[in-house]
Amino acid sequence: MSQKTTSTIPYEQRPSTHPLSAYLYRLMVLKKSNLCLSADVTSARTLLQLANSIGPSIVVLKTHYDIVSDWDSDIETGTGAKLAALAAKHGFLIFEDRKFSDIGSTVQKQYTDGPGKAVEWAHITNAHILPGAAIVTALAEAASQWRENKKYEVKTDITVGTPRPESLSDNDETAEDDEQRKSLKALQAGRKASIVSITTVSQSYEPANSPRVPRSEGGEDVIFAGIEEAPLERGLLLLAQMSSAGNLLDAAYAKACVDIARDNKDFVMGYIAQESLNSTPDDQFITMTPGCQLPARDEQQVTGDGLGQQYNTPAKLIGEKGVDIIIVGRGIIKADNPVAEAERYRKKGWEAYEARISV
Repeated sequence: MSQKTTSTIPYEQRPSTHPLSAYLYRLMVLKKSNLCLSADVTSARTLLQLANSIGPSIVVLKTHYDIVSDWDSDIETGTGAKLAALAAKHGFLIFEDRKFSDIGSTVQKQYTDGPGKAVEWAHITNAHILPGAAIVTALAEAASQWRENKKYEVKTDITVGTPRPESLSDNDETAEDDEQRKSLKALQAGRKASIVSITTVSQSYEPANSPRVPRSEGGEDVIFAGIEEAPLERGLLLLAQMSSAGNLLDAAYAKACVDIARDNKDFVMGYIAQESLNSTPDDQFITMTPGCQLPARDEQQVTGDGLGQQYNTPAKLIGEKGVDIIIVGRGIIKADNPVAEAERYRKKGWEAYEARISV
């Protein structure tokens, strides 16, 4: 790859070909946050508690649904639906870190079916390009089909009332119509008869947003103030670089990711990478970077986790490497006060961004 330059363009001025990217930039400015929480926990209750308590500090929540032992896959009331409601309430997007890496027909099923059904509740997912560019087009096709099916929802109206005599005729009647007609004639003749009500069911199609949001006690939508609900489109990140020691994603692999991203701008939002891979004016892809950690208040340096993970500070990743969103997991989750620590990361990340664009 050619030498990268750190972008000094403010988020609100960054052009984007993907509606989720444009939405995310606005969300980042509104919340003054470029923080993603990596919620790698094994309990649905813990996951939802983290999303609710740390949601105000983040713009993206990264999940691994397949490590959650009690994941509820119900589309309307399950874990994903509850996460989607919290995302709308607190103003963040959901990124399911699925790392798809298989043939097209398989990843489509993994994306839309099975116990996870990530396309239903996750705005963003990601993939390796090891199977080739076809994995991107396959996922894009699945997302497009899902969006088309989700474009409208069926609204059902049911009305109940007693029939009027003139509304019933002796012709073309059902058994229920016949019973109602006989009851009315009995009433008109002064005889006792049971009143049979008419139930009318009508259906219409109305636009549907995603994710579905909860209702407050007053019946109004609960959506984060200052911005509308997230677009219905889905987005993909390509896994171009990793933060683990000894990983095999070399420069040639990263370049192939860039080439594929440029050919699929309507679906690919950006990369998981250790530095910005935008090298031309037309490259406006988002870069999200794991392996971010702040030193403890009485320490000056950060170290690895003993399992191959290597850490960098927000100042280095955002200020020097030009990344857009820092991904933090254990640094927040394992803290004595996760909420306060999330705020510390949010502030440090935003300070690094402000210093970058002021150059």
